Amino acid sequence: MKLPKDRIRFNVGGRIFETTSTTLANAGRNSFFGAFFDDNWALKQSINDPNPGSEFYIDRNPACFSVLLDLLRTGDLHIPSHVPERLLYREASFYGLLDHVRSAKWGPFDGNRLRHSRSVPGRAPGDGTAIRAGPDGGCCVAHGSMVHVYDWMMEEHPPINLDYQRVNDVTWVDSENVILSACERLGRGDGGMGLFSKSTGELRYKFQVCHENQVKSYTAGALSTSSDYRIFSSCRGRSNEYGIGVWDQITGKQIDFFYENSGWSLGDADKLQWLNGSNCLLVATLFPRKDNCYISLLDFRQKRMVWSWSDIGAPITVDEKRVRDAIAMEDCNAICVVNEYEDLGFMDLRMTGGSVRWSSRSRLMKGKMPDEPCYPKLALHEGQLFSSMDDCISVFCGPDWVLTSRLRQSHGGSICDFSIGGDRLFALHSEENVFDVWETPPPPIL
Repeated sequence: MKLPKDRIRFNVGGRIFETTSTTLANAGRNSFFGAFFDDNWALKQSINDPNPGSEFYIDRNPACFSVLLDLLRTGDLHIPSHVPERLLYREASFYGLLDHVRSAKWGPFDGNRLRHSRSVPGRAPGDGTAIRAGPDGGCCVAHGSMVHVYDWMMEEHPPINLDYQRVNDVTWVDSENVILSACERLGRGDGGMGLFSKSTGELRYKFQVCHENQVKSYTAGALSTSSDYRIFSSCRGRSNEYGIGVWDQITGKQIDFFYENSGWSLGDADKLQWLNGSNCLLVATLFPRKDNCYISLLDFRQKRMVWSWSDIGAPITVDEKRVRDAIAMEDCNAICVVNEYEDLGFMDLRMTGGSVRWSSRSRLMKGKMPDEPCYPKLALHEGQLFSSMDDCISVFCGPDWVLTSRLRQSHGGSICDFSIGGDRLFALHSEENVFDVWETPPPPIL
């Protein structure tokens, strides 16, 4: 007899499965199964009214299909012992269900519920310089002239090698491509910045700086991106002229450049952060790169500096308050800064040149810094503030940024960098490039 109109039969590798349109719709429009539906989320006629006994044949692994079909039915992921996880992830990628698998493996990101998932050993000698979380749950780790890229299963792709040019910063533009900044020439031609394939490590194109129709050599530093596909980088020319370059992410073409002048001091910026709400770019040059700290906001509509702060002229006691990192908090109209003792400071974005309101609630350590210190870093994610110090990451919540939890592992030494993305937190330790992966456990099955 014919199948009911809301049911469909699959033959996967010789094994028969039957399911409903409701279950398949849970896969989403962009999945393999989205092609079975019309614009109104109804099964298409060719599927909806098949000949008696007809079925849709898929030449894939039936055991994995069974697990994924159960995931669409219940939202829960159970992987039998005879199904290798790597094989399941490969099949989930084919069906466009990796996001469903990830969501079932861990819950929505919450800094207060994070649990240590694994530690990944370093892949090269020497200290790591940066770790960046990817949008799909993977990450990349930079050290020296190398960048090692991992997918969300923590399997490593071919490394990116800049031929002895030191990597200054890394940022993801999407789940398949990363941008690296380095000294001029990037090891492969003029320009200090390039876009690379995550999967192959291949250089896809270089970002050039042109002035008066001439290509200029430059060293690229801190990186940032915006939601409208722009890329920003701090740049230093051969004669130590400083500026902020702007490129189109799609074409790789330079679309703007802001030179330091008497109106503002950009310096060799350590950090850039794009603020979507105000259409501004935070530019921060921090201690110890400079004896004095400069933080400013550049308005790209008016092409001028609209907010700035510096510790020049501050009292001598400010030595204990030297800023190590800064982050803009648009929802609070504030910039948060942190010093070497993990004191948090807050500045009002509505008052140019105002003072810092310091808080010592987060202090974890007093006295001398270690011989090889790892300076504190800041991150803001889904209304929670994170700050690293020594081998610990503190989590702050609420309007008064109360310390609510701490993340710590006992090995790997101090945390030199951390990053949040793809519902994971990655913490890079100073010893042997070991990094930790933190995830939020899924809610219990009732």
